[in-house]
Amino acid sequence: MNNAGLHAVTGAFGYSGKYIAQRLLAEGQSVITLTNSLHRKNPFGDQVRAVPFNFDNPAKLAESLRGVSVLYNTYWVRFNHRTFTHADAVRNTETLFQAAQAAGVSRIVHVSITNPSEDSPLEYFSGKARLERVLRESGVSHAILRPTVLFGKEDILVNNIAWALRHLPVFGVFGDGQYKLQPIYVDDLAQLAIEQGRQTNNVTIEAIGPETFTYRGLAETIGAIIDKRRPIVSVPPGLGYAVGWVIGKLVRDVMITREEIRGLMGNLLCVDAPPAGATKLTDWARERAASLGLHYASELARRQDRAAEYKSN
Repeated sequence: MNNAGLHAVTGAFGYSGKYIAQRLLAEGQSVITLTNSLHRKNPFGDQVRAVPFNFDNPAKLAESLRGVSVLYNTYWVRFNHRTFTHADAVRNTETLFQAAQAAGVSRIVHVSITNPSEDSPLEYFSGKARLERVLRESGVSHAILRPTVLFGKEDILVNNIAWALRHLPVFGVFGDGQYKLQPIYVDDLAQLAIEQGRQTNNVTIEAIGPETFTYRGLAETIGAIIDKRRPIVSVPPGLGYAVGWVIGKLVRDVMITREEIRGLMGNLLCVDAPPAGATKLTDWARERAASLGLHYASELARRQDRAAEYKSN
């Protein structure tokens, strides 16, 4: 595929979308972003034009996508909340795909999740599976990228593990902590997305990093890197959720959900596939050891304050 033309990135003022937009601009591409945060600081100045999603007006959304050659979709929500839900995210993404098709978008690069299944009792995984099916059935040329956990300067999970290790006398893992994760560096995911934007064949890629950790091992590794080695204790999932709920109230965030615990313990963030990214979490963390986890990273704050810039942790 000729990669010239206009490129649309969802959420370029946020996390993964920002890295995709950066790489596109570095290549000299023209970029727009679809966003719910029109008043958030634009880190790209006049290089990236922001347009609203207009999910409630599909015709207007399609008009925003006229002339776009590739759409990079990172839009999603991490958990259900009174102001946003997985069901909303699924419905909105279906509208986005339909608008892209109506606008004549040539290719869609879509960020999904490892081990999606429409039969899953976990809405995160069943919703992602449904969207994969909808995209395949759309007839639009596409690439589906399936990352597990992302890490980077604006990261939440790894940063908040480090934050907990800095502030708590012990670190609790749900059950035995032997379930696995394969984190990928956010810029490696962005590079993969750009590469797939150039292609024409329909593919599904397990977008995992080069290192596999057990959850217990990840906590131990981060503790060693930031020199905050804490006892790692096994706790029943219900107790672990309750402790996370209390901490979440104190920091005015949702620290962990029951679904996330079930997904972790179900080994849904691990697949048997070659790595798609080259950057090691351990190398990245060592470079940031002095600052990693100094400040708590709030998912809700980012969702609720649509004007504040995403800050590096």
